[in-house]
Amino acid sequence: MLGAKTEASMMRKYHSPNLSGNQCGSSQVRTIEAGLPLVWSIIKQFDNPRAYKGFIKTCTILAGNGTGVGSVRELELVSGLAGKTITEKLDNLDDDSCLMVVTRIGGDDRLDNYKSTTTLHESEEEDEGGMKKTILIESYVVDIPYGSCRGDTCYFADTIIGFNLRSLAKLTQDIHRCITTLASHTLFI
Repeated sequence: MLGAKTEASMMRKYHSPNLSGNQCGSSQVRTIEAGLPLVWSIIKQFDNPRAYKGFIKTCTILAGNGTGVGSVRELELVSGLAGKTITEKLDNLDDDSCLMVVTRIGGDDRLDNYKSTTTLHESEEEDEGGMKKTILIESYVVDIPYGSCRGDTCYFADTIIGFNLRSLAKLTQDIHRCITTLASHTLFI
């Protein structure tokens, strides 16, 4: 597990936004049983969020190269959600700090001024093979839509993030197991 002191430091540094009276926000912490380089390689693909985000039908890059700061993407959502499209901008992508900041700049999903910050950190815990686990922290701030309340808005956003993080954990843990299995079989060939 990430040391309590380190986690608190990361929360203060990256995940403690100042909220106005009409905004809400939250953060989720998830331990992933895969190495930080693997998890980061999936997270940082601004041009390929479908790798682990199941609510996205398509992703079209509207500006930039899709991997650099300033890139803009339009996401078409699967049917059944509150909206059909979201347009997002990559505000920060720092490979050294494993930090990604994305802002919603358009769309019809009612999540106005949505901004998410994701950081990855190496855990002090190791898996059975001696690899350190990854701690992912994702936080957000969003305007509370007219006619809604703080609790409903946060519940909606938290549910989507939770689903995405479970999907990411499963994907990266499955890849990690495949790599580990392949490596152990290669040793005996």
